[in-house]
Amino acid sequence: MTKITMGGKQVLGYAGTDSDIVRAVIAVALIISCTLITALSFSRLPGFVNYQLFFIPILYVTYFYARKGLIVAGICGVVYQAIGYYYRYPDPAAMAGVTSEAILFIIIAFLITYFIEQIRAGEAQYRTVFEHSQLGIIIFDRVDFSIQRTNTKIASMLHTSEAALQTMPFTSLFFNPTEKTRFLDSLEKYGDIQDFETQLRTSDGEGCWVNLSWSAMDTRLVSVTIVNIKARKLAEKENYDNMLKYQQLTENSPTGILILREGIIRFINPSFSHFSGYRPDEVLGKEFLGMIDPREQDNFRLFCRNLSGTTPAPGQKEFRLATKSGEVRGVVLFANPIVDHGQPAMMINLMDISVQQRLEEQIHQDNERRRGIIITVAHELRTPLQPILGYLNLLIQDPQGFGILDETKKLLERCLVSVERERQIINQMLDLSVLESGKLHLSYSNFSLASLVKSVLDAGGYPAKSEVTLDLPADLILSADMDRLYSVLDSLLANAVNYSKPPRKIRIFYRPGTDGTTHMISVQDNGIGIADIMITSIFEPFQLADAVKLSRKYDRLGLSLSIAKKIMQMHGGDISVESVVNGGSTFTIHLPRTRPDNA
Repeated sequence: MTKITMGGKQVLGYAGTDSDIVRAVIAVALIISCTLITALSFSRLPGFVNYQLFFIPILYVTYFYARKGLIVAGICGVVYQAIGYYYRYPDPAAMAGVTSEAILFIIIAFLITYFIEQIRAGEAQYRTVFEHSQLGIIIFDRVDFSIQRTNTKIASMLHTSEAALQTMPFTSLFFNPTEKTRFLDSLEKYGDIQDFETQLRTSDGEGCWVNLSWSAMDTRLVSVTIVNIKARKLAEKENYDNMLKYQQLTENSPTGILILREGIIRFINPSFSHFSGYRPDEVLGKEFLGMIDPREQDNFRLFCRNLSGTTPAPGQKEFRLATKSGEVRGVVLFANPIVDHGQPAMMINLMDISVQQRLEEQIHQDNERRRGIIITVAHELRTPLQPILGYLNLLIQDPQGFGILDETKKLLERCLVSVERERQIINQMLDLSVLESGKLHLSYSNFSLASLVKSVLDAGGYPAKSEVTLDLPADLILSADMDRLYSVLDSLLANAVNYSKPPRKIRIFYRPGTDGTTHMISVQDNGIGIADIMITSIFEPFQLADAVKLSRKYDRLGLSLSIAKKIMQMHGGDISVESVVNGGSTFTIHLPRTRPDNA
């Protein structure tokens, strides 16, 4: 037995709903009723037979199931033709009329099916668009504003349900009375409106910014499409807040700020007005190049061209600007490419350095005067030393000829040492002044490191004063100013001897730089060492490693290390120190393997 289920499951093996079962029963009942009436009409009232009775079940089924109406039309045609043939046989004309009427059932059913399918296709398309649209849609009555239909998008937008929306008038959705009044005025005045921005109220009482567009569907119904623009409004608000902050920042900035588009001034802040003396209305719309000192305008054009390249990068450069009063002042310009009102532009931060430049010039002039004084004083001191040195040497070399006793000779020898020391100090002061002035030029040559070290040791007599150990490559050739490097090594060895206690041990060794671009020549001693707080100051003029003791125990003025460091810096290198108090020090010369471009 075939299972029949109700509630839309299966009927005689076919899936269907409760409504389908009821409609099938009605269709069968109509076909049976029409068949009986037609048979009765043919048998008793042949002149009043109405074949249009069969259109009743055909129309009924076609309305609910378009294509199944064709099947019902075929069934009705066969039934009608069978009854007609039964009662009209053998009349050919009557039988032909019955056949034509049966065929008419099929034709009428086909036409009805076609038009119903077209109508339903349009309805299905409209329903799909309406229900699945990414826009909120509401249809309301223009008279009482009752909502007739909504879709899920607007329900989700307002955090409610479609059923709840259809229980309230459309005008109740507006966030406040002001927005409601704006909407009603626009609806009354314009009829069809596009892009009406307003706020609707969500179920939790919050405002939701939307864009409304509506049009009349007929004399009563109005269709409204709703676009959620909350995110855009938030972005606009954030952008507005940022613009306010930017405006406050630029207006209150202590540095001058300009915005240029194609070299034309579009904005200046109060700091720039104060610096230049110009009011905004006096410079806006004018070319900024006209404010640059004429001698630097070509450099400014190049500066701007570099910033507007294919890969623009922030830049800075010093220029001189002419103020409204005609004064030329030094500035540093910091430039960054930006977008201003949708167009490429340049934002310039301007820092006044005219005071700094004047101070630097004053310092330079003071230094020049100081060096001039030192050089003059040194020359004045050295001039009377020359005859003193000559007379002392003359007396010491021939004491008997001048009747000098041994005790007197010893006193003269001490005087000679002191005068010689004074001469060396004066020479160091002159050397330091020349180095600081930048007037000293290096004379590069190639020479053997081992030969140079040996000549320094022999000339200074250092092997007699200490135990010297050498660890140097015999074939290493250096490229430098040999005389200047000689004086650097001599200064380091003299310090190693002077600051060591017997038994003095000095080690000179070589290492290649870790990056392969430098030579590293070290002088190591076992002396008193240098405290960490003194490391950074021992290369300053007139600074002593034992200065905290306020003594001249080690018999030096504090110029040799300053001179040595400046010489190495002129070579593009440096001198570094590693030291342990009472454990000794290691001074390392860092000499570039190749000659620097500015040497």
